[in-house]
Amino acid sequence: MSALDDCYNVFDLRDAAKRKLPKALFEFVDRSTEDEIALRNNRTAFEKIRLRHRALVDVSGRSTKTTLFGKEISAPMAIAPTGAAGLCWYEGELELAKAAAKMKIPFTLATGAMTSMEKIAKEANFRLWFQLYVWKQRDLSYQLIERAKNNGFEALIVTTDTIVPPNREYNAKNGLDLPFTPTFRFARDILRKPGWFTSVLLRYLTTIGMPRNENYPEPYRRKIGVDPYRIEMMRQDSLNWDDIKIFRDMWPGILMLKGINRPDDALKAVSAGVDGIVVSNHGGRNMDSAAATIDMLPQIAEAVGDKITVLLDSGIRRGSDIVKAVALGAKCVLTGRATLYGTAVGGEKGATKAINIIQTEMDKTMAYTGCNRTDEITTDIFFGDRETNRMAAN
Repeated sequence: MSALDDCYNVFDLRDAAKRKLPKALFEFVDRSTEDEIALRNNRTAFEKIRLRHRALVDVSGRSTKTTLFGKEISAPMAIAPTGAAGLCWYEGELELAKAAAKMKIPFTLATGAMTSMEKIAKEANFRLWFQLYVWKQRDLSYQLIERAKNNGFEALIVTTDTIVPPNREYNAKNGLDLPFTPTFRFARDILRKPGWFTSVLLRYLTTIGMPRNENYPEPYRRKIGVDPYRIEMMRQDSLNWDDIKIFRDMWPGILMLKGINRPDDALKAVSAGVDGIVVSNHGGRNMDSAAATIDMLPQIAEAVGDKITVLLDSGIRRGSDIVKAVALGAKCVLTGRATLYGTAVGGEKGATKAINIIQTEMDKTMAYTGCNRTDEITTDIFFGDRETNRMAAN
């Protein structure tokens, strides 16, 4: 019996991933920043929203399918960009992309991924999105945009909320800070997880050597964690709206901004000609005092109306979370940690199980609230009005 057989929800997958991964890697995936206030708030805000059961409605024909940017997907859910997938499992990004393609939802490849966009496009080409961290030397970013365009990626997501390196103190304590300097604690940590060492790290070492950030521009495509200049080259504190206009001119497909948390910024995104925004606090991993995204969503969705597509991430762990987000104005949610846990436990099978669990929970929540289609999900399902739910965590 595999570890996946004992996993019935995302929290079970998290526990299994914790047993599988070295402590430093698990905490890199699982934890957030500083006092982890934002991480807790993301979940608390979802949990405080209450739903009402609707009786005697025929929901035998219900479906979680929806249309996003003019194309159908199996549920209002996409895979968020996560740079650690390739360390959770050998070529974990590819495993996760294959699972997303199998389940008919979009997959976002991170700039920091350890599997190249060329390989992803060749072996898991369903609806592929590329997440861009903007480099200090803008020409390097332009190179990545051209690569994504030439490989047929449908969408470009520009991350806007990581303008300075986050204060993740546990990484330094665990010996996983950059530039990477091996410590006794880190070595001991790896030796305590021989299964991970054999199936992931040793497999890299005996094939390609230490993995690289395969989607970095060529001058910086080096082994992970050894480049002392990378942080300086990826400084984003000069990123501004003029850059977005340039990206809009360069990118012919869907353009999204990730990390929009204010109605005025959302309206600026509309003016800049982008197609979508992701209401996100980076899973609580950057600014620890960040408000929960589900609390910010209604005001932003109301401000932009139908002018732009609104998505949401940060804190999704249950299918009912998707229903709540859709009711408050999101067309789709992005899941990061939830599917990473599954990938760490079972590669493509684990990621598929994570997606299937969340979709099944969403289907059940729709049935309980009397919704046959995603466009029937509104604030009518809430106990209390929209404002009560929006302010529940305040």
